[in-house]
Amino acid sequence: MKMFQVSTLQALMLGYSRAVIPVSELLKHGDIGIGTFTDVDGEMIVLDGTCYRAMEKGDVVTAEPDRGVPFSTVCVMEESTPIEFGQINNIDDLKTELNNIIDAHFGLNSMHIARIDGKFELVDARSESGYKSVHVDLKTILGKTQRAFKFEKVAGTLVCVYFPDYMDGINAAGWHLHFLSDDKKHGGHVFNIVMNSGKGCISKINSLELKLPDEPVFDTFALKQASKEELKSVEQGKGT
Repeated sequence: MKMFQVSTLQALMLGYSRAVIPVSELLKHGDIGIGTFTDVDGEMIVLDGTCYRAMEKGDVVTAEPDRGVPFSTVCVMEESTPIEFGQINNIDDLKTELNNIIDAHFGLNSMHIARIDGKFELVDARSESGYKSVHVDLKTILGKTQRAFKFEKVAGTLVCVYFPDYMDGINAAGWHLHFLSDDKKHGGHVFNIVMNSGKGCISKINSLELKLPDEPVFDTFALKQASKEELKSVEQGKGT
């Protein structure tokens, strides 16, 4: 199996949020995944071959085929292992359970993608509105545009992507989760969850196709500048 990725997290962190490919092209490479849109205008959830955009208040629309994608990770889950969970009290416990699953199959140095269909007491999430800029870092942008929200007593799907530590900067090391409700009305980037039960599947991935931007301005970004602390704060913290 192959992971297809648009640009790198380092580039997005440093402010490269211009369109690399459109949604229509992205969906040729995968039917499940996560990402964002041009100018960081919402959180992306790709599920069952459809690309959804969670907007700044957590409401979800289907992304237009020509909407630009500056950063995304998708794949086709051709081979997968069933997974099932009981009560999970927070996101750290879920990440620990997922790590135990991939560790048991000798997969900590590979990429993984998981789908968990569950019933949730709480989903603590975020999204953001667009902010057109060049060389304005993601942490600053999210400080201006991000909104956090909570969904309670909701059924939906977690799309979970894992990259190993040595690939930090290409993507976020560890687990990165986005949520989409069953009615396709609510979603976003996940900070925390309380899950009553869940089941789904997980796939181990050992191949990565990386689509870098074509335009010359991409080469004006010094992609070693974003620190691990900044990466962690954007992934796990609420804005700044």
